[in-house]
Amino acid sequence: MADTADLDIAGARRLDGRQTTIKDVAQAAGVSFKTVSRVLNQEPNVRAEIRDRVRQAAEALGYVPNVAARDLAGGRSFLIGLMFDNPSESYIGKIQTGAITRCRDAGYSLIVEPLEPGDDARRTLDPILSRLRVDGLILTPPICDNPVVLDAIERAGVRYVRIAPDRDADRAPFVTMDDAHAAYEMTRHLLTLGHLDIGFIKGPSSHGATARRLEGFLRAMGEAGLTVPVGYIQVGAFSFQSGMAAAERLLAEPVRPTAIFASNDDMALGVMWACSRAGLSVPTDISVTGFDDSEPARMAWPQLTTIRQPIADMSAAAVDILIEAGAKGRGPEPVANRWLDYELIVRGSTAAPGARSPRVEPRKTNS
Repeated sequence: MADTADLDIAGARRLDGRQTTIKDVAQAAGVSFKTVSRVLNQEPNVRAEIRDRVRQAAEALGYVPNVAARDLAGGRSFLIGLMFDNPSESYIGKIQTGAITRCRDAGYSLIVEPLEPGDDARRTLDPILSRLRVDGLILTPPICDNPVVLDAIERAGVRYVRIAPDRDADRAPFVTMDDAHAAYEMTRHLLTLGHLDIGFIKGPSSHGATARRLEGFLRAMGEAGLTVPVGYIQVGAFSFQSGMAAAERLLAEPVRPTAIFASNDDMALGVMWACSRAGLSVPTDISVTGFDDSEPARMAWPQLTTIRQPIADMSAAAVDILIEAGAKGRGPEPVANRWLDYELIVRGSTAAPGARSPRVEPRKTNS
């Protein structure tokens, strides 16, 4: 079979009407056409300045590699798959944005395959995996913890990277952040403002982040010497509607919370809606916080105090892991997992407790 360097890979038309080729790029970059081939195929051991020079030359010439030709030449499809069954549109939107941007930069394409929560995972996955020829898959929570899904992918011999998994950390590479400490910091923010009665809305049990974020909240409350009444912890589904319903239950508590920490932005926006319907002003009457830093969090009024989760960066890092693994082949060399940073974003939805109805003394532990 011909080497990639010997193929006239189709690109944009030159001014003289001829197709731009890999040799044109090599000439413009001042390198050999074999070096251009190595850069385009994401092979290791090419200096960063050479990679940049080749990419700049290809962009200037309008050169677009032909994925089918590279597939025949190199044994890779240059396709990355993304599978998800997450109900949050804003979360999945950021996941897709990060993966698509990184794939484009690396000369790959992204294929997105949603799995409905009620699907028979094994029966749905097998035909998808047999039809698609991808170099790797990205799995988002909660599907990344589904053993039926993982078994099916492993049977098909497809590489995969998980985003924020909750179990079996050694099973496959992953990209994640410290959800528990982020929730701890958010709770500390509310405590520092003077809030003692803080309600919490957790997500569905199928998501690993649900338990981790609740853990961080309870740890901060415990360190402050405060107990949390059972009614102050409500269950949501990471959706606007579930956040609104959970907030209505919290607002009906005998002692209304002065702050509500919803463990994702979609639910936090539902909380703000419920507060408005109840005639409460945010943050004068009640503070509200979220988690994710989605676009709607910045569009709400007041803007939402939240945790900026590096969602797009996590999917971009997952693409990097898959590309690196493909360049190294299927040898036993392990691929490093990646932990990314988060940021506490303080906006207008939180403030010190304002005037409110009389309250009982703060609930404290006996410690």
